Amino acid sequence: MFSISLSLFAFLLCFSLGATLSGLMAMAVNGRDVKPAFLGFYSRLKEDILSDPAFDYTDDARAWIERMLDYNVPRGKLNRGISVVDSYKLLKEGIELDDNEFFLSCALGWCIEWLQAYFLVLDDIVDDSHTRRGQPCWFRVPKVGLIATNDGTLLRNHIPRILKRYFRDKPYYVDLLDLFNEVEFQTASGQMLDLITTHEGEQDLSKYKLPVYNRIVQYKTAYYSFYLPVACALLMSGENLDHFVGVKNILVEMGTYFQVQDDYLDCFGDPEVIGKIGTDIEDFKCSWLVVQAIERANEDQMKILHENYGKKDAACVAKVKALYKELDLQTVFSEYESKSYEKLILNIEAEPSKAVQEVLKSFLHKIYKRQK
Repeated sequence: MFSISLSLFAFLLCFSLGATLSGLMAMAVNGRDVKPAFLGFYSRLKEDILSDPAFDYTDDARAWIERMLDYNVPRGKLNRGISVVDSYKLLKEGIELDDNEFFLSCALGWCIEWLQAYFLVLDDIVDDSHTRRGQPCWFRVPKVGLIATNDGTLLRNHIPRILKRYFRDKPYYVDLLDLFNEVEFQTASGQMLDLITTHEGEQDLSKYKLPVYNRIVQYKTAYYSFYLPVACALLMSGENLDHFVGVKNILVEMGTYFQVQDDYLDCFGDPEVIGKIGTDIEDFKCSWLVVQAIERANEDQMKILHENYGKKDAACVAKVKALYKELDLQTVFSEYESKSYEKLILNIEAEPSKAVQEVLKSFLHKIYKRQK
């Protein structure tokens, strides 16, 4: 049902704007809203997957994959994917993209959205989460369950299929494959650090220090969420990524700031706005908030943390949140956010390329003081 409604939505969107997909592309290429055209290409890439000659689809398999893709891939904010398009346009410094360039940048953006879906499907299983993007996690959908683990594997394997179809004749094709493989390895390794640090049954708050937190965040979030979109755009522009180590460092720092925001919103954000119910406290996560609490807590406050953090009990969660408020971590976060922004702006403006500066500032302005 959802796949039908998604296709109908795309059709009605084009109709209501008085435009075909090519018309939406023209508007996006010429500096207007990218999102409608970006969404329009999802169906094309999905059809590529469903007609891939490497696998002989049965009707049931085709229906399952289509439903799984529609449920997990296009329903997020799409910021990572659209950032490839926006970054590539900025790197072109006013030179208009042709239709093929625009499509290729969208295809790379969708590869990142596929990667994101793969990570989230598996992460929700590991964390025993309930909701994602305002709907039940995929593994909690009736008749899905742990089949979702194989669906995650399929999502990851769709990415090289898309890259092979559209980029194998490009001089940067091998660099793209290396980039996606490296970033996936970094992200999975960051997830491993997170899991072994928070492993149930071996709970130890003494391990929760800022350097440990920063290392987890750098690898688990920053590389794929911030560096990967810009790196894709740089490769499309013919650049050598070895020449942009400083840019990578800025984006990783930005990704750390983004994850701190995420940790804050997990506790203090509105679930209706952020699209999920936060579970960091119950899951004994090495969250920025608990790291800050440990640095500031007195003996009695630490006792409250030891007795309540990591317990899947609403009363325990409430006590931890009350402690966070007692330690005024909302103000601590506000001060951190302002200082991070100032530092990032200084580092960005030290970059020699004005186009690269614009790319980095566009990322920062999308996330500064976000509410979801």
